Amino acid sequence: MQIGSITLAGRLALAPMAGVTDLAFRQICREHGAALTVTEMVSTKALCYQDKKTPRLLALGEDEHPAAAQVFGHEPETMAEGAKIARAVSGCDIIDINMGCPAPKIVNNGDGSALMRDPALAARVIEAVVKAVDVPVTVKFRKGWDEKSVNCVEFARMAEAAGAAAITIHGRTRAQQYSGKADWDAIRAVKQAVSIPVFANGDVAEPADVVRILEYTGADAVMIGRGALGDPWIFERANALIETGVCPPLPPFAERIGTAVRQIELAAAQKGEYIAMLEARRHVNCYLKYERGLKTFKTRICALERLEQLYGIAEELKQTVGG
Repeated sequence: MQIGSITLAGRLALAPMAGVTDLAFRQICREHGAALTVTEMVSTKALCYQDKKTPRLLALGEDEHPAAAQVFGHEPETMAEGAKIARAVSGCDIIDINMGCPAPKIVNNGDGSALMRDPALAARVIEAVVKAVDVPVTVKFRKGWDEKSVNCVEFARMAEAAGAAAITIHGRTRAQQYSGKADWDAIRAVKQAVSIPVFANGDVAEPADVVRILEYTGADAVMIGRGALGDPWIFERANALIETGVCPPLPPFAERIGTAVRQIELAAAQKGEYIAMLEARRHVNCYLKYERGLKTFKTRICALERLEQLYGIAEELKQTVGG
């Protein structure tokens, strides 16, 4: 599929998730079939103020193309300047604008899904970013602010008119956060309303969900978020299901826990062992989500401090679970 001048080799993308989709996790997901990866969201204001930590979130892997850098903010001029910096720092192929994040600390500043309450301002933001960068611009947003103000169809049309090359629609309102059920009917309505590519997002937890959401909504592609946590194989398994109608099984547990260890090793090389081990407490436990009876191991993982500890736990897990 095409996003402006950029060609994607598949229909599945890894959704940006703050504190989750770092370079290490994105690399693992690409190796397992994600056709597009997106950085964690970065503040354009922080980029413009030359914050030293923010550019690190934009680092892409050597072979991480095509990839998008996701930015957030609500001031058109700052968004334009920050997007230019993000493009220069990362070498990304696409700039994605976050207009869907529901976190209070984001929306209380007028960013993320708060922009769905002011489509006119959102349009000016998109237009400013499109004029500022030399790559396609995409927009990620939600069904609406709440059930009383569902405006995703109008918002999608606005984004297209403002110059967006593609959009991603999450089928929940801001009020829902990540609870309840994603509204695939809303996604289908958005797809029918615009001519640019549409990524469907929400309630995609297994390969069969990928096929169902594509068929039900008519979307061009799927952006997978939480479903990929601890399961990067969801991409290659869903790709196979789309292409052949047959979904391969998950790999043996030993391979899965080995991949978890490799992900944390990559993270440690990129950001240091201390930070990587703090983040490993969540990531490694996600790799155990299909197993039962491992409460003691999960507790130990939540106390990880060194790679050496992770190696020991991984070997014990292989012997306990087997396969």
